[in-house]
Amino acid sequence: MSGIPHDHYEPSTKAEKWVESRLPIIGLLYTTLMIPTPKNLNWMWIWGIVLAFCLVLQIATGIVLVMHYVPSESAAFASVEHIMRNVNGGHMLRYLHANGASLFFVAVYLHIFRGLFYGSYKAPREITWIIGMLIYLCMMGTAFMGYVLPWGQMSFWGATVITGLFGAIPFIGEPIQTWLLGGPAVGGYTLNRFFSLHYLLPFVIAALVVVHIWAFHTTGNNNPSGVPVRTDSKDAVKKDTLPFWPYFVIKDVFALSFVLVIFFAIVGFMPNYLGHPDNYLEANPLVTPAHIVPEWYFLPFYAILRAFTADVWVVQIANFLSFGIIDAKFFGVLAMFGAIAVMALVPWLDTSSVRSGRYRPMFKWWFYLLCFDFMALMWLGAMPAEEPYSSLSLIASAYWFAYFLVILPLLGVIEKPEPQVATIEDDFKAHYGKAKSADAAATTPAE
Repeated sequence: MSGIPHDHYEPSTKAEKWVESRLPIIGLLYTTLMIPTPKNLNWMWIWGIVLAFCLVLQIATGIVLVMHYVPSESAAFASVEHIMRNVNGGHMLRYLHANGASLFFVAVYLHIFRGLFYGSYKAPREITWIIGMLIYLCMMGTAFMGYVLPWGQMSFWGATVITGLFGAIPFIGEPIQTWLLGGPAVGGYTLNRFFSLHYLLPFVIAALVVVHIWAFHTTGNNNPSGVPVRTDSKDAVKKDTLPFWPYFVIKDVFALSFVLVIFFAIVGFMPNYLGHPDNYLEANPLVTPAHIVPEWYFLPFYAILRAFTADVWVVQIANFLSFGIIDAKFFGVLAMFGAIAVMALVPWLDTSSVRSGRYRPMFKWWFYLLCFDFMALMWLGAMPAEEPYSSLSLIASAYWFAYFLVILPLLGVIEKPEPQVATIEDDFKAHYGKAKSADAAATTPAE
């Protein structure tokens, strides 16, 4: 499965040989667990296990919740209240599912930004990165449709706003919007469609995750130094790597335990902290909430969507050049999806020959500013569409696109990288060798 030389599974008993000759599942599991993994991985490499846990949690709790949920315009809200009040453990299942979505996005954002800093998208891992971005898009679609299902005020009006964006697409927008809604407006048919897709997409995500894992097992794991594993001999591989089991499995399980302590504390003591109080009011098409906001994990892109109003010069130029086809609403839609597209295209936008941001002094500052910019967009997305938030959103949106389309390509030309380590073994010794030597010296008896 991997291009890195490693020991392959050899069945030892007759039963193992019989199974392996007919369905090599034991060998596949062995190869997966014993794959050589760069031994200098730091704690930012623990988010994969958190994401795997979240996917299993969401599917498991979702299957149970759907046994009691009624996807009907007249009964959806009441069925959620039934789950909360009458089903044994129903309130805990719902809170695990709702807050599990938040943990899912916390982990995926940290996973993505770790990849952006350490250059995990660079050759030969471009396809792995693209598959990851497809998983992210499926997550966004699943989360949005799941947010609609409780059929509260924010669910209804959030669906109205987001599906309305597709209506802004010239020529084909209205048919697409009608197809999504199942009718002329958000209603029972919309709820049924979203319920069906919300149930289906997690299994699509699970399939993409399998392909994602297969992809990076084929190319090998990236690591903080960005230096590839030496493959010239088994001895060199052993010096640069450790088997995934037991070393990294134990590390991942320890990190997951720490994350789950915080997660279950939130579920147990503040389960509604990340939700919106208006969603505990049943959907009413005749009463518009004062401030319609999506869930927190959509806020950065929601801020970008709202930033490009009709008085912004870029929008005016686009409107003029397109003979009025691209108006402010459509431009906002293009900007929102474009903000995700530039992340997907980063393997080709980053022109630096150095993989890891650890050795790129100029890159670090621009990247840290990108992280701050993302948090600022998240805050601005929750603010009203008025000054000074509108101007700040425009500035933050401009930097997001400038980072990927201008700064990254230029840095590859003008930046002078710092010297890199020669091997993963050297990087490991530089970070952990001194402490190990000091411990050994402390335990050595004096002559």
